[in-house]
Amino acid sequence: MENKIKVWFENNHIFVRTSTGESKSHPLSWFPKLLNASAEEREDYNISPFGIHWEKIDEDLSFEGFSSFKK
Repeated sequence: MENKIKVWFENNHIFVRTSTGESKSHPLSWFPKLLNASAEEREDYNISPFGIHWEKIDEDLSFEGFSSFKK
């Protein structure tokens, strides 16, 4: 069985569910590039072992940083 990482956007937040099932979310206002991106641009990402990359908007979020990031 393959464990998948899930990324989704809802109510002006970004959500990430890890391969272990842990979920975290942060307000999009913390990430201006994602906040100002279109829905299509937000959905156009790649997942690496280290994080999430949006090539068109030049944004990267590491899984480690996403888990520990606080404002």
